[in-house]
Amino acid sequence: MKNFNKITYFDIKHLLISNNIKPVSDFKDNDNFTSLNSINNASENELTFFNDTSQLQNLKNTKAKGCLINQQYSKYLPVKTKSILVEDSYNSFAILSNLFTFKLKSNGIISEYSSINKKSNLSSNVQIDSFVDIAENCRVDKNVIIQSNCKIGPNVIIGENSIIHSNSSLQDCEIGSNCIIKSGVVIGGTGFGFDPKSKERIQHIGNVLIGNGCNIGSNTTIDRAVFDSTIISDNCFIDNLVQIAHNVIIGEGAIIAAQTGIAGSVKIGDYVVIGGQAGIAGHVNIGRNVKIAAKSGVTKNIPDNSIVAGFPAIDIKRWKISNIKLNKLK
Repeated sequence: MKNFNKITYFDIKHLLISNNIKPVSDFKDNDNFTSLNSINNASENELTFFNDTSQLQNLKNTKAKGCLINQQYSKYLPVKTKSILVEDSYNSFAILSNLFTFKLKSNGIISEYSSINKKSNLSSNVQIDSFVDIAENCRVDKNVIIQSNCKIGPNVIIGENSIIHSNSSLQDCEIGSNCIIKSGVVIGGTGFGFDPKSKERIQHIGNVLIGNGCNIGSNTTIDRAVFDSTIISDNCFIDNLVQIAHNVIIGEGAIIAAQTGIAGSVKIGDYVVIGGQAGIAGHVNIGRNVKIAAKSGVTKNIPDNSIVAGFPAIDIKRWKISNIKLNKLK
């Protein structure tokens, strides 16, 4: 959603400086921009950014008013496009995207078409939209937004400033502050646990703990633990259509792409990156700073700082060599 108020260079400079970025530009503080746009589509009143050398020809032809750019590439800008020199243009773009779009803020209205159990507590300035059902033993902290058709509870805590988008279902879980839960997410459902011989179901009596600043993509499912907790630590970004099974523990800052499946009791270290459609077998340990390529199948423990690919997942250099050998045989 675009912010239709014009943004001045002073606004841009102030936000970047507050994030420890020192921009350098010939723009005056009262120069303004209507929006942020791509190099190809930016107009004479818009701001763009450059961080991909494959777009160098498009950079030369951009019509943008201004461009966030590293100094070494600024010489390729057209005469009419002024530079805003920054060290990391993509990071600056990410920060400024928040300036050029409206952020959802609670309107403090609780819809008359919502249902809130008397044993649950709502804090100040909470927005509850139509057809939300909040069951017993829930706590919703201040400035939270819960959009329409959500089922919350029982036994749910939602931290300050978090947003629960429409058609999501949460139970037996704690959501941290400043989280975004996108539409269709299911958190705290029972896991895929049963005795294989008798098909007797195992009851899951644990919960799910999600840290602060997490982003959970649409139609992702996070199952509650058999005992204790399934844990997603602070600042994890989880894409759409991800399955996280019972008793999984994910460290801080993880990035998990779409259609990844993580089986039960997996432990994942801090700052792990997992590509799309990867599969991780149960009870394996994945170290810190590990990168798992898309469509990999992880069947064994992975030490810290590794990069793996393939099925079964192996060191990416070995995987590339084996692919080269296979291709020579064809």
